[in-house]
Amino acid sequence: MAESAKRRAPLWARLSGVLGAVLMVTSGGVLVTGSSLITRYTGSIDADGSLIGGPASGAARNTPADIRGPLDILLAGIDPRDDRTAPRSDSIIVAHLPAGMDQVYLFSVPRDLYVDIPAFAPTGFGGGRSKINAAMSYGSPVGDGRHDVKQGFQLLARTVTQLTGIEAFDAGAIINFGGFKDIVEAVGGVTMRIDMRVRSEHLRPDGTPRHRRASCAGKSCAHPYIGPQKTYQPGTYHLRAWEALDYVRQRYGLPNSDYDRQRHQQQFIKAMAAKVMSKGVISNPARLTKVLGSAGDALTFDGNGHSVLDWGLALKGLNTDNMVSIKLSGGGLYEGGRYLGEKLAPGSEEFFAAVRQDKIQEFLLAHPEFVNKNA
Repeated sequence: MAESAKRRAPLWARLSGVLGAVLMVTSGGVLVTGSSLITRYTGSIDADGSLIGGPASGAARNTPADIRGPLDILLAGIDPRDDRTAPRSDSIIVAHLPAGMDQVYLFSVPRDLYVDIPAFAPTGFGGGRSKINAAMSYGSPVGDGRHDVKQGFQLLARTVTQLTGIEAFDAGAIINFGGFKDIVEAVGGVTMRIDMRVRSEHLRPDGTPRHRRASCAGKSCAHPYIGPQKTYQPGTYHLRAWEALDYVRQRYGLPNSDYDRQRHQQQFIKAMAAKVMSKGVISNPARLTKVLGSAGDALTFDGNGHSVLDWGLALKGLNTDNMVSIKLSGGGLYEGGRYLGEKLAPGSEEFFAAVRQDKIQEFLLAHPEFVNKNA
């Protein structure tokens, strides 16, 4: 083994590497643009805390110095599905890091936002208007009735680019919500503030699935579940993995539906980043190993030649307290009384311009209503 591999990495490098990995897991990953493919992360963390491994694609390594702000990171959260089922991005989050790379601004794109989805030659999709969460499904067919989420993500990225005007994303990742539960379990749960009463559509108070109405076979009913519901009350709680995942997925019955869910997901990202950077996790090599091992099952990304450690070192100045949650308001879009999806409220275009110009702080000073004060 080379001498450099034997040396113990300095504490700041190890902690930065861990934070970089957490940011990939919770708010993005690494580059996905053009025809590049997303690959599964196969890196791990050894017993002395130094990071090893990197992109499974074997791409040429670049250095952390190549990762420069401002940066825009795209994250898509999907439910676990087999390759015979078209994927849909039920959660779409963009993280913007300014030139100094010492802060993160998070904003969610509503899953039902009615947008122009561009043409996509690999699948023969000619383009059209639809809800943005369908972009992955239009971009995913690979023949023989099969679907590739990695290919579908490319069309999602192009759609978000067209919506926001962000020329290209410097980072991107797909999070499998089913596997993500393992990450929360690996850190021992997460403590977060619940800002409203939320009733679970899917689970009973003990975490087991609610019963379905016998008359609701398949997807024939919008709300097929019956019986007691898990309920989350306002306050600060330590949530077990299944509770955290269940809480951030709820939108039915909330005053602002998916807009409230977006806020809760952003709150969760901040809480998870704080938890992983806490002494109970970063000082426990066994737990760190488990966290990154779980990430391998939940996270898919393209390293673009950068390892997790590269990203961690590049983001060493980032403070998890400096995560600002952005609120993009909107409302229903109708045609002849028929609901098409959501539309963003006035002012969104100006916000996207501020992102492109790396002037979000100035924009928020003039428009404080865009800040999620409860996140």
